[in-house]
Amino acid sequence: MSRLTGWWHGWSTPARSSMAKVELYTRWTFHSFTILEVAAIGVPRLFDGSGGQRGGWLFLLVVAHSALTGVLLSTAMDWRLGQREQPVRLILGVSALTGGGIILLLVLGSTGSIPQDTAYAYLLVGFAGFGLAAITLGLRTTAHRVSAVLGAGVGTAAVSLLLGLEGYSAAANGVAVLATGSALGFSCVFSAWLVNVVWELSEARELHTRLAIAEERLRFGRDLHDVMGRNLAVIALKSELAVQLAERDRPGAVTQMTEVQQIAQESQREVREVVRGYREADLHTELEGARGVLKAAGIDCRIKGGDVGGLSAEVQSALGWVVREATTNVLRHGDARRCTVRLSQTGGSGVGGSGSREVVLTVENDGVPAAGAGTRAGTGSGPAGKDSGLSGTGSGLAGLRERLAALDGTLEAGSTGDGCFLLTARVPLPQPQPQPLPLPRTDTGHDRPFPEGGGAADDANESDASRVTRVLDVPEVLDVPDVPDVPDVTDEAGETRTARK
Repeated sequence: MSRLTGWWHGWSTPARSSMAKVELYTRWTFHSFTILEVAAIGVPRLFDGSGGQRGGWLFLLVVAHSALTGVLLSTAMDWRLGQREQPVRLILGVSALTGGGIILLLVLGSTGSIPQDTAYAYLLVGFAGFGLAAITLGLRTTAHRVSAVLGAGVGTAAVSLLLGLEGYSAAANGVAVLATGSALGFSCVFSAWLVNVVWELSEARELHTRLAIAEERLRFGRDLHDVMGRNLAVIALKSELAVQLAERDRPGAVTQMTEVQQIAQESQREVREVVRGYREADLHTELEGARGVLKAAGIDCRIKGGDVGGLSAEVQSALGWVVREATTNVLRHGDARRCTVRLSQTGGSGVGGSGSREVVLTVENDGVPAAGAGTRAGTGSGPAGKDSGLSGTGSGLAGLRERLAALDGTLEAGSTGDGCFLLTARVPLPQPQPQPLPLPRTDTGHDRPFPEGGGAADDANESDASRVTRVLDVPEVLDVPDVPDVPDVTDEAGETRTARK
C-alpha cells in the first residue's frame, strides 16, 4: 500500500522520476475501476425500488466483485512488473464470481424478478466487462486473453438461449459482453505493457550509463597501464642493478639511481597529463548535459548565448566545471522549477581593441527558500574573488575557486532576494595583439629604366643570380688561389705531422 498512500509525499519533487509517475497513474486508474463499477452499476440498484430486497443483495454483489477485481488488478500489475508470481488462484476466484454473477443476472432477468430495462443492461454488461478486464490482465498470453473474452461472450449468449430468451436478445447480450470485455481488457493490458516498456527504458538508460562509466574506467586504466607499466618495470630493473653494483663496490650505482630518478619524474609528469586529460570538461557538452539532466528532473532549463567559439581549451574546461557544479547544486538544494544559463563576452570595445575583455557565465534558478538563502549566501573568501557570496565550506566550490584562480577568474553567488539564486563566473580573456604596420617597399632596382643603347634585351636575358649579384655589387666569381701541397714532416719519434702555412 505504500505505492498508493505515499504518492502525495513526493509527487511534486524533482527527484521523483517520470517512470514512477507513469506507474502510479496507471495503478490509480486501475483502482478507479472499483469506484466506477460501484458508482455506475451498484448504486443504481440500491436506490431502485422495483427490485425490492434484491436491489440490496445485488449492490453487495457488485461491491464484493469490485473489491476482488481491484485486488486482482493490483497483484496482476505487480506480476507484470516482475515483483511477484502470477496470481492464479485469484484469477480463478474472479472468473468464478464473474461467471456466476452473469448467470444469476440472466436468471433474474428471464424470470422477471428484475425488469429488463436499461439499468439491467448496464448491470449485466458492466459486471462482465470489469471482471474480464481484471482477468485478462492476469493472463500470460494473448491467446488466453482472447479465449477468455470469447468464452464470456459466447457463454452469455448460450445461457440466454437456454433460459428462453429470443435469439436477437441472446445475441445482443453476447455481443455486448464481448465488446465491453474486449475494450476494457485491451485498455488494461496495453496500460500495463506501456508501464513495463517505460521501466525497461529506464533500466536500459541506467545500464547504458553504467556501461559508459565502466568503459571510461577501462580507458583510464589502459592509459595508466600504458604510461606506468613500462616505466615501473624499468625502475625495478635499474634499482635491482644499482643494488647489485653497490653490494659489489663497483661503479655505476649512482648512475643507475640517477636514471631511476629521471624515469620516476617522467612518469609523474605523464600521469599528471593523463589525469588532466581525464578531468577536462568541454563547455558545450556540459551545457547540453545540464539541459538534459534538468529537463529529466522536471526543471525548465534554458541556455542563452551558448556560443563557445573563440574560447581557449583552458577557459572552456573551467567554465564547464562551473556548469557541472551549478547543475548539481540546483538538483540538490531547493525546489527549482526553472533554470537559466547565460554565456556572454563583455569588453573589448574601442579603437584598437582597448578595454578589458572577459567571458561571463551566469546560472540562475528559482525555488530557493527565504530561510535557506542566507545559509548559502555569505561572504566568500579565497582566490576566486572578493565577496563571492559563498561560504567556502563545500569542496566543489573550493575546486571551482582553484580552477578560476588559475585563470585570474572570479566567482560570485548568492540569493537575489526574490526566491532566486544567482551564480556568476568571470574569466578575463587575453587582449588582442595590435597588427604590425607594413614595412616600406625596398627598391631592388627592378623598376629602374632600361639603359640606353638597347640594354633591355641584354637585361631580359640576364639570370636572377646575376641580377642579385649586380644589385649587391658582389663579384660573381671569386678566384681562390690553389693551396700548394705540404710535405709530411717526420720527427725523430716516427710521428707524422702535417705542416700548415
